[in-house]
Amino acid sequence: PAALSIPMNSRKYNWGFWSDPEPHLGGRQMNCPRGKVLGGSSSINGMAFVRGNYQDFNHWADLGAKGWDYAGVLPYFKRVESYTGAPSSFRGQHGPITVSPGKGENPLYQAFIKAGEQAGYPRTVDPNGAQQEGFGPMDMSIHNGVRCSASNAYLKPIAQNQNLEIVTQALVSKIVIAAGHVKGVTYTRDKKLYYVKANEEVILSAGPINSPRLLMQSGIGSGEYLQQQGIEVVKHLPGVGQNLMDHLELYVQYRCRQPISLYPTQRWYNKLKIGAQWLLTQKGLGATNHFEAGAFIKSDPLQEWPNIQYHFLPLAISYDGQQMPQMHGFQVHVGPMRSKSRGFVSLQNIQFNYMSHEDDWREFRHCIQHTREIMRMPAMEPFNDGEIAPGAAVRTDTELNDYIRLNVESAYHPCGTCKMGTDALAVVDPNCRVYGIQGLRVIDSSIMPQITTGNLNAPTLMIAEKASSLIVGELPLRARRAKPQVSMAELADEPL
Repeated sequence: PAALSIPMNSRKYNWGFWSDPEPHLGGRQMNCPRGKVLGGSSSINGMAFVRGNYQDFNHWADLGAKGWDYAGVLPYFKRVESYTGAPSSFRGQHGPITVSPGKGENPLYQAFIKAGEQAGYPRTVDPNGAQQEGFGPMDMSIHNGVRCSASNAYLKPIAQNQNLEIVTQALVSKIVIAAGHVKGVTYTRDKKLYYVKANEEVILSAGPINSPRLLMQSGIGSGEYLQQQGIEVVKHLPGVGQNLMDHLELYVQYRCRQPISLYPTQRWYNKLKIGAQWLLTQKGLGATNHFEAGAFIKSDPLQEWPNIQYHFLPLAISYDGQQMPQMHGFQVHVGPMRSKSRGFVSLQNIQFNYMSHEDDWREFRHCIQHTREIMRMPAMEPFNDGEIAPGAAVRTDTELNDYIRLNVESAYHPCGTCKMGTDALAVVDPNCRVYGIQGLRVIDSSIMPQITTGNLNAPTLMIAEKASSLIVGELPLRARRAKPQVSMAELADEPL
């Protein structure tokens, strides 16, 4: 798990997408890694497990995703996980994904959480439970010291089933449709073209970049655009590839006054020791993603639910592991959760259109300002030896904007390009079925009508659990209200 940057930087496991030059970021092209491996991006991600805020899903329902409000998704979040923390009516105990809260043994984690409290923010014992808002531990999807990907948790246990055939090194080229019905798919393998007939349905789970591209290659999308590309129009759905969303983040870095950061672990001989311990025991510093503390806060009182996320790391380093100050340090990854900017995916292009809305700039300045306030608290005084980046000299709105433009990075949470809903840009209905095509569903993060408050792996797994229930015709589970708890109602499962 600690070697998470290796598969993320490998073209063997990563599609290696890049955006077009982003006009509001000085023409920078932004990295967009996607999993090219069984388990998809859950096999190359940072293993942070964040469900999102309960209001995210109520908002989905308001946008036309009927049945996907919080009461309608909580039972499926619980079905996903086996949570190793304190039992709660919000958490699952018997699911395939092992989810554990960070142990927070390094004193920097607890200092960060305490500093958040001292700055006036709430504390939470479980951001995936009754109260997301506040400072507390972060959950990770790791089982016995090994990445708990969708492949490890769901696919490998049934890989030998006689009714399942897994074909790898295969690239799907087209969904075959006739008279509005899906007939099958074509794919290439070893330079040969194959056709697979579909007796019931085709489930498209290629992710927020490749799912809309496969729809377009199959004649589903904007009729005008498809005609320009010389593709026969099967179904005019102008929302295919639109509504692209992502989270951006900054690394706010500090020198550490005490030699307690993870800086020594980056020396080659210490990496060998950590790797050897992990190989022998699946324990130690190699068995965690090191994102063991975090926070969700509101940038101002007008926010209905948290709009800023923190990941805390007891090391100053870039997410891909390529850049690191040569000193003891620590950092927070911080960014806004609900950008108003929207981009698109086409057959040849990815354009996020990052920072195209003025509110995004204001929220990012708030991110830096709130971080500096937290790091001035007494709990951080024994550790904070000064700001590395952006640096104390970066103060004015213009200076902050210039720094943001040059240094902001994707948090690798693209979504929304085959949105679920009922408006003119909706691609799938609340049963994940593509409008106007019988026998075709999309089930991945591309169907999110609005990005969630946090990392996307957990809500994507929830989407798959709930959609699988819809496919086999199970009675939908919903949660009922019980006694109020903190900022939301405690919920328990019951059939409709």
